[in-house]
Amino acid sequence: MPVIMGTAGHIDHGKTSLIKALTGINCDRLAEEQKRGITIELGFAYLDLNPQLRLGIIDVPGHERFVKNMVAGAAGIDFVLLVIAADEGVMPQTREHLEICSLLGIRSGLVALTKTDMVEGDWLELVLEEVSAYLAGTFLEGAPIVPVSAHAGTGLEELRGHIVELASSFTPDRRSDLFRLPIDRVFTMKGHGTVITGTTISGSLKAGEDVEIFPAGLKSKVRGLQVHGVASEVARAGERTAVNLHSLDVDDLERGEILAHPQTLFPSMVWDVELSCLSSSPNPLKHRTEVHFHHGSREILAKLFFLDRDKLEPGQTAVCQVRFPKPLPGVFGDRCIVRSFSPLQTVAGGRIINPLGRKVRRQSKAMETLAALGSMTGEELLLAQLRLAGRNGLTVPELRIMTDMESKLLDKTLQLLGGRQLAFQFDKEDRRFVGADVLESLGQDCMAYVAEYHRREPMRQGISRAELVTSFGQTLHPKLVHFLVERLVKSGQIHLEGDIVRLPGHTVSLASDQSGLRALMESTYVQAGLMPPTTKAFLEDNNLQAKDTAQMYRLLLEEGVLVKISEEFYYARTAMDDIIGRVRGFFESHQEMGPQDFRDLTELTRKFAIPVLEYLDKEKITMRIGDKRQLRKR
Repeated sequence: MPVIMGTAGHIDHGKTSLIKALTGINCDRLAEEQKRGITIELGFAYLDLNPQLRLGIIDVPGHERFVKNMVAGAAGIDFVLLVIAADEGVMPQTREHLEICSLLGIRSGLVALTKTDMVEGDWLELVLEEVSAYLAGTFLEGAPIVPVSAHAGTGLEELRGHIVELASSFTPDRRSDLFRLPIDRVFTMKGHGTVITGTTISGSLKAGEDVEIFPAGLKSKVRGLQVHGVASEVARAGERTAVNLHSLDVDDLERGEILAHPQTLFPSMVWDVELSCLSSSPNPLKHRTEVHFHHGSREILAKLFFLDRDKLEPGQTAVCQVRFPKPLPGVFGDRCIVRSFSPLQTVAGGRIINPLGRKVRRQSKAMETLAALGSMTGEELLLAQLRLAGRNGLTVPELRIMTDMESKLLDKTLQLLGGRQLAFQFDKEDRRFVGADVLESLGQDCMAYVAEYHRREPMRQGISRAELVTSFGQTLHPKLVHFLVERLVKSGQIHLEGDIVRLPGHTVSLASDQSGLRALMESTYVQAGLMPPTTKAFLEDNNLQAKDTAQMYRLLLEEGVLVKISEEFYYARTAMDDIIGRVRGFFESHQEMGPQDFRDLTELTRKFAIPVLEYLDKEKITMRIGDKRQLRKR
């Protein structure tokens, strides 16, 4: 598997000269770098350790003004070569670079003690002791410290041997199914167009594949690939990669953006981060403070919001919400660096525990779940992320970045949780899931809503499913409401009759005057048979107002006692069933039926016949063709 080594160390301690001595490649490619003799931008080289292993090398600048460039390069490395000049020893950027590497989760490396040709043997022994003491307690404690001279060539073979040993035994832990390449350079290549470079931190990319630039959302296609400067058909995690992009200009892109496959990342304005303040930080980090935030190859101003404290003291770790001025894409477990706004220095670092965070109140219930996320894995982490997502649920692609689980493992875990009724897929098309605890809470809320509806509308059988979706479910995914109703019906917690949702045991409650009105209306329409009174005539005959009967008409419709033909006519269900029976009988011996046939069949006047025929068409019992009707085939 490809391995990346990065340099670290103070300015003018000989990082670039050492890499050139090892590889023959001058990483200072810019004219200004060569003129001033300092590294400003990231430099790249490679070293063939054996026929199967080419080591990628990232040379970072040491000057304090270019630490942001150093962070951009360090974000993709597997182990570090800490460079310390023998004539100066440990210096400020030596310390800051090592702290940055530690905060980024780098746990392996070695030390090159350079410029040994410029010091006496006794001095070299003192510096070796100083460096060894300084490294105590860091991840480089006990690492090889190799005295070298790039100028004289001494110690290079020993250093190379240690690098070979470390790289050969190193097994990077990288995802294979989520391609990401943080962009650290953008330029134009004559005859090819726009090219971006970076270290592929996970997954793989093939020539010809579709890609997307995040968070900009720009789409493109891969015209060509280079890995360590050589044309290739595929780029894999851990390799320095150059990508020639189709139909994008240099001005469309910038360092810090991420190249990935389309619709695999989800930029967010808020990240939940497990943040550690360095013990060496001169001051605590205060709530709502603005900082320089580094992630991958991006540097951006952001604000820190602590949910359980007013400040994070040096040496302390806490959950922190990082809020950005624009959405950024992240993945669970990604490392990040915080540098103070002024003076500009590294003060903290951490890792993302929720890349799709939402603004929450301090001391909220979500705090307990957030605080535990950092120590969770597998099923536990997946269920916790579903709990935090709440009623919106999460799609499978979103869960991939929320858990950093490989796709096959994620699918298997979701199946297991579904079988144990702990996670539910309520949208099969989008593959969107919701947690059992969220669904249980929603079910209680839904039943309470229906109960309140019964209280407000005692004369209604219940609430229609459509009305439930638009009222109770107005802030929910429509498919979640339908899924919830089906589950509540299956468990017997609510009843569904036709399209009407009601609680078990609910019956229409009528006052004595309403009972009398119901009896009057039912008997009037049943006795009227095929020629009922118009709505207006019924009201006038019984000295009633429309507002007096509106609810009762609706109740009798829901109960199936009446059928609404139009605003003017209502029929008793028994009368309409009689008409439908006659029509079906007619078509047993006829192919079509004219208006006069219908009037002869039912003895209805034109006043009744036309609206009833239109009702039969609407109910798909008959089908009008010209002036005739035919029976619809069931």
